[in-house]
Amino acid sequence: MEMAIEIYDENKLRDLPDEQRMSVCERIIKNDSDESKRWDAVWLIGELAENKTKDDPLFDKAADLMEWVLKNDNNGVVKHEACYQIAGRNMRSKIPVLVDSALNDKSILTKHEAIESLGLMRAFDAIDLIKDAEVDPSIDVRETARFVIKRLRRLQDQGEYKPTNIL
Repeated sequence: MEMAIEIYDENKLRDLPDEQRMSVCERIIKNDSDESKRWDAVWLIGELAENKTKDDPLFDKAADLMEWVLKNDNNGVVKHEACYQIAGRNMRSKIPVLVDSALNDKSILTKHEAIESLGLMRAFDAIDLIKDAEVDPSIDVRETARFVIKRLRRLQDQGEYKPTNIL
């Protein structure tokens, strides 16, 4: 039996039409000082993207908001969640943003999750870039980079990544 994660939705944003839900979540992400609300909004946008095709404008909007979070949010936990959503929804256009976060973010938690997300997405083209994280000051980042590189090399001939394999 699959266990569903329940995100607290005190404002019933899931009941809103998709475009309105996106708009409200974007406002929270970009303006709310409460990182727990921003985290919930990131998750709720990820849920929206899950049911969209790659050519749906809302999928692109969700991916762009995840990038905005990685570039602008000041909380490592919120950025960690954005990395997870990028991988979980297979937002491949955001692989360069994950690489940048993996190598340059100030948060160890964000660096770790960005690297892990690259591994989950089977971002084989990023292996040489991930190698740069093997000399990061944080042992956690270094271990994650080494692990992901080994995993990517092992999986290189195993086919395309499907998000449903991990969610």
